[in-house]
Amino acid sequence: MVQGHEVFFRAGVLGALEEIRDDRLAKIISWLQAWLRGYASRKAYKRLQEQRVALIVVQRNIRKFMKLRTWPWYRLWQKVKPLLNVTRIEDEIHALEEKAAKAQENYEREAKMRKELETANLSLLEEKNNLLVNLESTKGNVSEFLDKQAKLQSQKADLEAQLNETTERLQQEEEARNQLFQGRKKTDQELSGLKKDIEDLELSVQKAEQDKATKDHQIRNLNDEIAHQDELINKINKEKKHLQECNQKTSEDLQAIEDKCNHLNKVKAKLEQTLDELEDSLEREKKLRGEVDKAKRKVEGDLKLTQEAVADLERNKKELEQSIQRKDKEVSSLASKLEDEQSLVSKLQKQIKELQARIEELEEELEHERQARAKAEKSKTHLGRELEELGDRLDEAGGATAAQIELNKKREAELAKLRRDVEECNIHQEAALANLRKKHNDAVGEMSEQIDHLNKMKARTEKDKDSLKREADDAKTAMDILARDKRPTSLSPQHRAEREKTTLSSELNDARSTADLMSNEKAAAEKMNKQLQHQYNEIQSKLDEANRTLNDFDASKKKLAVENSDLLRQLEEAESQVGQLSKLKLSLTNQLEDSRKLADDECRERATLLGKFRNLEHDIDGLREQLDEESEGKVDLQRQLSKSNAEAQMWRAKYESEGVARAEELEAARLKLAARLEEAEMQIEQLNVKNMNLEKTKQRIATELEDMQLEVERAQTLANAAEKKQKNFDKIISEWKMKVDDLAAELDASQKECRNYSTELFRVKAAYEENLEQLDSVRRENKNLADEIKDLMDQIGEGGRSLHEIQKNAKRLEIEKEELQAALEEAEAALEQEENKVLRAQLELSQVRQEIDRRIQEKEEEFDNTRKCHQRAIDSMQASLEAEAKGKAEALRMKKKLESDINELEIALDHSNKANADLQKHVKKLQVDIKDLQTHVEEEQRLASEYREQYGIAERRANALHGELEESRTLLEQSDRGRRQAESDLAEANDHVNDLSAQNGSLTLAKRKLEGEMQTLHADLEEMLNEAKNSEEKAKKAMVDAARLADELRAEQEHAQNQEKMRKALEVSVKELQVRLEEVEGNAIKTTKKAIGKLEGRVRELESQLDDEARRHADAQKNLRKCERRIKELTFQADEDKKNHERMQDLVDKLQQKIKTYKRQIEEAEEIAALNLAKFRKAQQELEEAEERADNAEQTASKAKAKGRAESMVRMSPQVGSNPIN
Repeated sequence: MVQGHEVFFRAGVLGALEEIRDDRLAKIISWLQAWLRGYASRKAYKRLQEQRVALIVVQRNIRKFMKLRTWPWYRLWQKVKPLLNVTRIEDEIHALEEKAAKAQENYEREAKMRKELETANLSLLEEKNNLLVNLESTKGNVSEFLDKQAKLQSQKADLEAQLNETTERLQQEEEARNQLFQGRKKTDQELSGLKKDIEDLELSVQKAEQDKATKDHQIRNLNDEIAHQDELINKINKEKKHLQECNQKTSEDLQAIEDKCNHLNKVKAKLEQTLDELEDSLEREKKLRGEVDKAKRKVEGDLKLTQEAVADLERNKKELEQSIQRKDKEVSSLASKLEDEQSLVSKLQKQIKELQARIEELEEELEHERQARAKAEKSKTHLGRELEELGDRLDEAGGATAAQIELNKKREAELAKLRRDVEECNIHQEAALANLRKKHNDAVGEMSEQIDHLNKMKARTEKDKDSLKREADDAKTAMDILARDKRPTSLSPQHRAEREKTTLSSELNDARSTADLMSNEKAAAEKMNKQLQHQYNEIQSKLDEANRTLNDFDASKKKLAVENSDLLRQLEEAESQVGQLSKLKLSLTNQLEDSRKLADDECRERATLLGKFRNLEHDIDGLREQLDEESEGKVDLQRQLSKSNAEAQMWRAKYESEGVARAEELEAARLKLAARLEEAEMQIEQLNVKNMNLEKTKQRIATELEDMQLEVERAQTLANAAEKKQKNFDKIISEWKMKVDDLAAELDASQKECRNYSTELFRVKAAYEENLEQLDSVRRENKNLADEIKDLMDQIGEGGRSLHEIQKNAKRLEIEKEELQAALEEAEAALEQEENKVLRAQLELSQVRQEIDRRIQEKEEEFDNTRKCHQRAIDSMQASLEAEAKGKAEALRMKKKLESDINELEIALDHSNKANADLQKHVKKLQVDIKDLQTHVEEEQRLASEYREQYGIAERRANALHGELEESRTLLEQSDRGRRQAESDLAEANDHVNDLSAQNGSLTLAKRKLEGEMQTLHADLEEMLNEAKNSEEKAKKAMVDAARLADELRAEQEHAQNQEKMRKALEVSVKELQVRLEEVEGNAIKTTKKAIGKLEGRVRELESQLDDEARRHADAQKNLRKCERRIKELTFQADEDKKNHERMQDLVDKLQQKIKTYKRQIEEAEEIAALNLAKFRKAQQELEEAEERADNAEQTASKAKAKGRAESMVRMSPQVGSNPIN
């Protein structure tokens, strides 16, 4: 039998245990708080350390930025950076903050429910007190309990057994409490891990903000660069028009040069004909000389005959005496003739002296030729130096390629490092995901076991409570019966009854205490259930956050994959650039070889010219030998004449002695000899005339040789200019080929982008199917939860005697129902988002298709423009050929006129030589006037030189202004280097003009090949369009399924209207963004137009300055011409004073001056043409470089657009993945 003090002792033991438990919990909580404080302080210290490191990194990055802000790749990165998905992290942070606010609201709601439950608990305690009061009121009725004493004693053992069971349960509850404490530790650890993740997210948000700022800066730089590019494009279009006009002019000059070349070829043919004629005349002279020799032999034979006749005439001496008188007369006449011959000999000697002076002049010309040869050798050495410079430049280009290769290697190393980092991140993410899933599964299992255990304990306590209530009712009835039955008994039974009553009261108190304990245990169990439910909700929220972090990791993984693909594409572009550089190197080496070949050809041509000059010298030597032979023949004739005179004296003596008898025979022989002498004199005169003609032809050939040498030099200069122009055309054609290759590369890039878009479309479809599967899983979970709700309702119906518990369960179920509805609404929202994404993908696909069509049209327009440009170039070449033909005809006319003038001057010079002796005195008087005129001419020349210097200064000023314009183009340094290399290569390379036709043929073949490639590309485009149509059909099917699912969801829920409103709001925001984008583009266009207007105004000012300088130059030329006219007038006056000789001499001087001025004008025109050619090449190079820059800007813009779209798709995919989980 258990007494009352034992019961109270046990109750006191339980209170002591509770105090021990509270102390222990206080210690644990204080320890936990201390640990949390230490953890927070360590995290703060770590954050400070990281901030310090971050400050160092920021300083280093600022230094690097100051060094690398002008790097083109960095500018491109700045332009691309704003298109990344990192800027959207703030939106995600706002979403997380909204979720945190929702969780706070849920917490406040739970706090309110807790307060309500506490009030309900107070009401229950009041009811309990009322029951106790009623029970104490029933204590007086001892008689009612006497009947049930036996029953209560029998039930005592049962209650003790139940008490043992309750103690065992209490122990189990303690064990459960320990397990919950361990679970709480685990949750605290998970909480610390989540705090770490939150801090990491905050750091990533800070980094994202920094990246956002840098991206905004890059966007501004890109906008500025686009404006600058538009300005350059407009400026280059104007320069292009100007250069087209210059191209036409240069083509006309080329035509004139070709006509001059043809004219020189004709002159060369004429000179060859004259050389052949001279050779023929030389052969005729040789024949005539042989005939003279024959005549000489005949004369000698006749002389022998005459000697025989003289022997016969010795017998006729008398007759000869008469004839001797006649002979004396004839001898006097022969002496006069001899004197005439001597005068002719003196004339011939004068001519010989003149020929010697001419030979000396030819030797001087030979020295000039040698000097020209030395100059050619100097130019050859200069060309060699330029070749060496080209080799150095090629080596520099090789060094640039090596540097590019090293950069590619570094990028590959960085790419490999990024790949390793991505793989490590993936491994860490997968490990963290596995740990989180494992923890979540363990926590869910533990919570489910605890819930089951608590439900069992709850059912058991409710059964015990019901049994106790029934026993209490039975005890009351038994006590009433006993009181009624045993009221008339004696005092001893009353005492016994009182004792039994006390025992029963003590037992009743024990029962009440046990009931109170059971109620306390029930309240503790309910409290524990609430805590577990709260912990379950917290774990569920943590699981959601973990899933969100996993989605973020997946998004970052995809972003890294996209960046990896971008780096691979950049690597491929770098490799393509290396290939282009190698091709350029090969082309430069080929051009170098061609230039060497041309230099060798020029050397061979120079050697041929030297050979011709030597042949002409040999011909001159032959003519000299002929002249010497003729002089020797003349000496022989004189010797024969003297011999004949001696013989005549001898015959005279014989005649005086013997020839008187034979006078008649001697007279006949004399007549014969006189006839023969007349024939010999006639032959001598003919030979003299031929000699004079030979001298004239020799002089004419010498003058023609000089003219021919001058014309050869002009032809060489014109040929060099023509070759340079032809090389320019070759360069233009090669550049057009490069442009065609670039267009083909751009077409390939657009095809690749289209393929990428198709793959992204398939990826979006896969994501859409995954979302549908997730929606199905959410529905299944909804059904399971509905089943669980039904089971809970059944359980509530089975044990639903407590109205308060039923209401509480109903509220909880309503909350769960609302949560499920919210989850279902979120699933619907996710489905709507997926539908929007599919529609957006379709719109982007249509935009991509339109963009591809637009680019194809642009490329076709560019091909049409190139064809038109080539046609215009051909027309300009034809016009230049016609102009060259006209110039050639004019040059022929001028040449004929000059030849006639030269002939007239030669005749006048012959006449003036006769009157030269009479006019020497008058010449001395006029020399003073000539000196004055020369001083005046020198002053005029000095003024002309000053005007030329002013013109040169003006040109230098214009060039300086042009240089200032070119200095604004900071990105053209490498292109200028390439331009110089190309100009040097073009200056050195000498190809023939006839290769243009072959190159045009090759261009036509290349055009046909490109047309074939275009056809294949059109076929590929049609295939891609068919694939796009198929994908659209699939997308339409998917949309039909999505619409069916959406109808089902709308049938189940009524929240689709809100989603529609949100979608409309998003469309309105998209439209507003488009309007803003258009406004920004309009502002950019306005700013570019303003800048273009400013630059055009600057160009107009420079053009006006250039026109002013041109007018000044024209005025200077006019003044120079006036001075020249004045000089001519003065020279004409001097010529009128000097009569014939001085007039002719002045005419010769004027003609020489004209020739010099013509030469100088021709040289100046050639220099101006060379300058114009250089300017044309420079402007053409700048135009091509500007077009390349425009193409690069378009490529970068398209790449940035593609990258932005890809990032938007990647940005959408994590949102799609996170919404169903939420």
